[in-house]
Amino acid sequence: MNYGFVKVASAIPSTRVADCQFNSENIEKLINEAAKKGAGIVVFPELSITGYSCGDLFAQSMLIKESLNSLERLMSSTSNLDIISIVGFPLEHNNTLLNCAAVLHKGNIIGIVPKTYIPNYKEFYEQRWFASSLVHADTTIELFGQRVPLGRNIIFHTPAMNFGIEICEDVWATIPPSSTLTLAGADVIFNLSASNDVIGKHKYLCSILEQQSARCSSGYVYSSCGFGESTTDIVFGGNAIIYENGTLIAKSERFSLDEQLVIGDIDIERLRNERKVNTSFAISVSNIKDQSFTTVNIDQATDETSEIKLTRFIEKHPFVPKGKELDLRCEEIFEIQTAGLAKRLVHTNAKSVVVGISGGLDSTLALLVCVRTFDKLGLPREGITGITMPGFGTTDRTYNNSISIMESLGVSIKEISIKDACIQHFNDIEHDINQHDVTYENSQARERTQILMDYANKIGGLVIGTGDLSELALGWATYNGDHMSMYGVNASIPKTLVKYLVNWVAVNIVDEKSKTTLLDIVDTPISPELIPADENGNIKQKTEDLVGPYELHDFFLYNIIRFGFSPAKVFFLANIAFEGEYDRETIKKWLTTFYRRFFQQQFKRSCLPDGPKVGSVSLSPRGDWRMPSDASATLWLNECSKL
Repeated sequence: MNYGFVKVASAIPSTRVADCQFNSENIEKLINEAAKKGAGIVVFPELSITGYSCGDLFAQSMLIKESLNSLERLMSSTSNLDIISIVGFPLEHNNTLLNCAAVLHKGNIIGIVPKTYIPNYKEFYEQRWFASSLVHADTTIELFGQRVPLGRNIIFHTPAMNFGIEICEDVWATIPPSSTLTLAGADVIFNLSASNDVIGKHKYLCSILEQQSARCSSGYVYSSCGFGESTTDIVFGGNAIIYENGTLIAKSERFSLDEQLVIGDIDIERLRNERKVNTSFAISVSNIKDQSFTTVNIDQATDETSEIKLTRFIEKHPFVPKGKELDLRCEEIFEIQTAGLAKRLVHTNAKSVVVGISGGLDSTLALLVCVRTFDKLGLPREGITGITMPGFGTTDRTYNNSISIMESLGVSIKEISIKDACIQHFNDIEHDINQHDVTYENSQARERTQILMDYANKIGGLVIGTGDLSELALGWATYNGDHMSMYGVNASIPKTLVKYLVNWVAVNIVDEKSKTTLLDIVDTPISPELIPADENGNIKQKTEDLVGPYELHDFFLYNIIRFGFSPAKVFFLANIAFEGEYDRETIKKWLTTFYRRFFQQQFKRSCLPDGPKVGSVSLSPRGDWRMPSDASATLWLNECSKL
């Protein structure tokens, strides 16, 4: 299966100005190379057969004729290949010269797209030689004995995808042709370009391509000419760039003296899901209701017998950015959490909050948000009451960390053991205290929640929830226990990101004593501590031993909720992302667990307390995720069983 992926290529061939035979031979070589690497489509630079910088030689009939001869030879020499090739050439039509892209497949010329926006400013004088596609209506011409569609409004359809074409300056226009082409159904845009390099232009170019691919929810494959073009007045650095919905998939080396071929995988299913979810995209289609488009079918073979070999990187921690972006993201998320809580405090006129402090990551993050919020509002930190509630499974490490962090942050501290209350409760409901089952565990969670709620009532404050997004997805919370609060600041933060947030606060905001404690909390195993510790006093009940690794579940969550992928595709991607870390059976086991728990536990999410959305995935029943609590998981679990 290809799981919705198509493999595309952007090529920068060796070029000699006005040497059509040399250029077409190098184009042919790269077409063959792209085909061997499994690419379904390859695009070349603008006017790649003649070279872009021919100047007034474009007025020479010999050059135009030889360009057509070379194009015909190229069609013939690649007729045994199933790859689609897009090359640039000049075409005479109705006493004008058009700057065109030719789409070639199996010895046929499938369609021709002329350039629309012809630059004529600064170093560009293209209107001296070329006419715009706007001069002519879309039509059909005869070329090489074939009837060929010619026009700017052509959608090329293959079994795997739809694509459109624009040329260089087109994407710099106020309303690029790619905008209307994608609204007409193009999944991917191919751009044949000849953009010269000056200081700062490359960065601006990349921002345009990034934004256009994101705005159009499309793939964008860009090829711009490089070494070999004339350097009389300008230099062409050569750019082969592939974007998918604003994300860079692959790019070439700039100013290389060698030819280059860049391969990338574009997820068509993901793009189409994005468009379905984004209702504004559908509304925008009305803007082209008065335009007509020609659909050209290309009978390209598809291989469903083997899995596609992806060249793109699959991020195993999709919620956690890399490098400098991580610090920026942590700062932004922390500020969103703070702003959300600040508004709730101002609205309720509350001057105090209550947080249950366990010495774990989630409660620590909630406490840090409270401290930051109180500081911003000019409220004394004493108005934050941290309550540690030791139980049967509390270890010295987590207890000491909870006391230490509250002391160093200067909040009010209260310790209330839940042991006696739980023992009395067990007696009341006739439950054996030595039976460590769900009743034993949930009774402790509900006792803690009762303490927090009642103490908040006593001091006129709000209970701040500590549960995170990953726990909500798995339902790893006690209903009407830690599941409940008056405002949940961590509700849309996944577990894999929580520790980075706490670490960021430790490094960037707090004092040295607090930093030391926070870093130890980051290294503490994740546990609800509802089962007694082992004989050495260490945590015995580790959450990830019970429900599976959170890094896997967060990977599943992101791809299932963000993109609507099927179990088979999520499994395929997970095996690539976690190769060498988890075997296929382990991934299958926890993927099945995720789906089973996700469906079973929706009832907990249906009555979720308020909390701020911070990322692209949220499970709030009032916002991003509205699912019936009694929906059947059979369809998804059946596919899991077949993996």
